[in-house]
Amino acid sequence: MKEKIQNTRAALSPDGKYRWTYSKSLFKDPTIFLLIWKIFFFILLGIFAFILLLGLIDGNLPALSDLAVFGYILLGMTLLVGVGYLLYALIMGGYYTVEFEMDEKGINHRQIAAQAEKAKKLGKATSLAGAASGRIGAIGAGIGAQRTEMYTDFSKVRKVKTYPRRDLIKVNERFGHNQVYASKDDFVFVSDYIISHCKNVKR
Repeated sequence: MKEKIQNTRAALSPDGKYRWTYSKSLFKDPTIFLLIWKIFFFILLGIFAFILLLGLIDGNLPALSDLAVFGYILLGMTLLVGVGYLLYALIMGGYYTVEFEMDEKGINHRQIAAQAEKAKKLGKATSLAGAASGRIGAIGAGIGAQRTEMYTDFSKVRKVKTYPRRDLIKVNERFGHNQVYASKDDFVFVSDYIISHCKNVKR
């Protein structure tokens, strides 16, 4: 397994942008696993709700057995996501390493080149496997895995949530959710900078 890339402090570059690198353990921090789990959970919940709605239209009331089936499917999904996450963590060398660029207009979150290339290949393989098996969820997961960069325009941000213990700042637009990481030494500066430039965030 590769060694962790050291975090760097947020430094102001001559072009007016702050840049820093952050590396987090995929085995110790559950943030990414929870994000993937939530995506699959809401997909599953949507499908289940649609099936129940069709049943109600036909005059069939939901039964406890329906909830039990949903529970078993949810458990199976959790196990599959867990196994997939462990494989992803091993392929990435145990760490998720990203580079950030931030100025007064927004912030860019970019996975380092070596990991981004692996993620794109893994995403393509997952999409192809999903297409071959007819699993829409796998196709969607594969497409999502290929996204290794995300830019957030501060003017479009509606909510900012900070999690100091996890070095995490969630910067949420209406249809986009960016996860910004900053080391303990920079956390207050980065979070205050983001909040102060998001004019549509309620304080």
